[in-house]
Amino acid sequence: MTDENENQVDAKTKRIRELNDQLRSRCGVPIFGEGVPGGFLFTPGIASLLPEIQIAIWAEVRNFSAFTEENDPYGEHDFGAFTIEGAGKVFWKIDYYDHDRVHGSEDPADLSKTFRVLTIMLAEEY
Repeated sequence: MTDENENQVDAKTKRIRELNDQLRSRCGVPIFGEGVPGGFLFTPGIASLLPEIQIAIWAEVRNFSAFTEENDPYGEHDFGAFTIEGAGKVFWKIDYYDHDRVHGSEDPADLSKTFRVLTIMLAEEY
């Protein structure tokens, strides 16, 4: 996102981005206690990779910063794509659900109404 567009992002979007970044920072890291309510889903393609490649993917998701208007049009930091040797093209996406994980969240900026799910998949699984 360019600096000009950054100035146009509202407080709710900034809050959603902050929460998404906090969730991503936990990818592959065993953290206990309070935090952003959420979980991680690794598709069969990711789960079938060598552990070393999975660890590299988790690190890339945690450290991803290549957000652009094309891959992050709403400024929420909820999607990314990259290439990892041994895996190829990898996508990650954050979706917002109610705490029962039955319906979409009515307000992704509100922790009391949202459970995030970060899914990591091989592009070929999309």
